Amino acid sequence: MLRRPLLAATVSAALTLATVAVTSAPAQARPCRIDHFCDTVYYSDSSHTTAVGGKREDCDGTVQTWGVRTGYLTFTEAPC
Repeated sequence: MLRRPLLAATVSAALTLATVAVTSAPAQARPCRIDHFCDTVYYSDSSHTTAVGGKREDCDGTVQTWGVRTGYLTFTEAPC
């Protein structure tokens, strides 16, 4: 039957497109723990030379963000 190979090819192509869509999203830093200060900096590329965005979470729960999120980031966390 011609239908089974065609169906298998269609499913394979759909899974490939879904994988590409999922892996192209910006990376997310892990959540900041309670009673911790967290700082996330997003960079334009893998060399981490140009910061293009950031997120700061203070000990009192205040969150400040700026710029854009990318897939290149650093995340630091320290107890309050």
